[in-house]
Amino acid sequence: MAGSLLLGGCVGNPFKDAKVDPASPVAADVTRLTRQPGKFPTFASIPKAPTDIRPLAQYGRDAYAVLAEGEALTQATAPGTWTLQGTDAFAEKARRDAGPQIEPPKPGDAEAFARELRERATPPPRR
Repeated sequence: MAGSLLLGGCVGNPFKDAKVDPASPVAADVTRLTRQPGKFPTFASIPKAPTDIRPLAQYGRDAYAVLAEGEALTQATAPGTWTLQGTDAFAEKARRDAGPQIEPPKPGDAEAFARELRERATPPPRR
């Protein structure tokens, strides 16, 4: 009985008798909208539960599978589980694939390049 009395207080419209400040820029809209009867949803308008999703228990199984794979990866890559072998052959193949080695620039190359650009540059017209 007490529960129905408590819920009964929630059924009414708390804004029905509310006073609106006439100086408010939205006073006319508030008054108009509170006076219009509104369309309320019914239980029939609640959509049916989707059928094209995985079962709820599958979420937990998938989460455990991810955790298990993470643990397996951690164990497989733990210190002492692998060693580096054949690194010289790997490095040689990488050098061949990269192509010929380019010589580093000489100290004067940058200054010569900058001087050439300054000589070719055309200053903007004076106003």
